[in-house]
Amino acid sequence: MGLNNLKPAEGSKFARKRVGRGPGSGNGKTAGRGYKGAQSRSGWKYKRGFEGGQMPLHRRVPKRGFTNIFRTEYDVVNLDQLDKLFETGATVTVDSLRDAGLVGSRSAKVKVLGRGEVTKALTVQVHKFSGKAAEKIVAAGGKAEAIAS
Repeated sequence: MGLNNLKPAEGSKFARKRVGRGPGSGNGKTAGRGYKGAQSRSGWKYKRGFEGGQMPLHRRVPKRGFTNIFRTEYDVVNLDQLDKLFETGATVTVDSLRDAGLVGSRSAKVKVLGRGEVTKALTVQVHKFSGKAAEKIVAAGGKAEAIAS
């Protein structure tokens, strides 16, 4: 093995196709672009979703549903997360959840859901609770206080 006998893999190097070089080349006249239309002309660039003239997917698929512009988004926290993170008698607020990294820094509202169990008496002050979450917090000796927006 030496630098003098290195060569590229078989079939990896081939001559560039030179289009539009006369009828004898097999790629003359229209140079493989077909006849007329935007695609045959220079400077043509297809747009996102273009499928060669076929009706694009985003136009073939029917429109469905709607987006409610008044929807309220909540960051969710579960009881097992609260139980793991806070000590008995602690007051859990939106700010303390933010500091702990359970909710995003920009989140507007927080909702507590009932996954897992809570074994400590916590005072939880957030925007909303699921029914089971509130029941479990009260059953553990804590308080579930919904705060106004």
